[in-house]
Amino acid sequence: MKKAFMILAFALLGATTFAQNKVKTIEVGGATMYPNKNIIENAVNSKDHTTLVAAIKAAGLVETLQGAGPFTVFAPTNAAFDKLPKGTVETLLKPENKSLLTAVLTYHVVAGKYNAADIAAAIKKGNGKATFTTVQGGTLTAVMKGKNVVLMDEKGGMATVTIKDVNQSNGIIHVIDTIVMPK
Repeated sequence: MKKAFMILAFALLGATTFAQNKVKTIEVGGATMYPNKNIIENAVNSKDHTTLVAAIKAAGLVETLQGAGPFTVFAPTNAAFDKLPKGTVETLLKPENKSLLTAVLTYHVVAGKYNAADIAAAIKKGNGKATFTTVQGGTLTAVMKGKNVVLMDEKGGMATVTIKDVNQSNGIIHVIDTIVMPK
């Protein structure tokens, strides 16, 4: 009986390991993103998102983005932050600008989990555009440019989704090439 139990235990352990190895992953910033980890657990490993992670920490949003969600995060790369005027990131990271930084970051987050197919369907249903309300309270408008989803912010700025459908345990990330800004 003991031997049968041990065989069953090893078989289950092997099946679990096999299942974990078969989880669909995507590489972002040189790191594998695991759908069974939360947004923060994955983002901290991407070399392309070090500025975003530093900003999330400075704004005090780590705990929120580790929460149950679900969240759709449009995650700007370091190169996206580099497009901002010189000194902008440093200014936003100052403690006295925490509320402004929080507003900018939460403008990149939509409550709910919207994969690329959901966004494309909403664009189609909206006759070429879909509007999403951000956690910050503003709106992002999504349109298709060829096969790419492009986000338009409230100031007329545009960001292209460069990597889509990076599934997380508490939502989904879409990598974008430009910072979107609220009014």
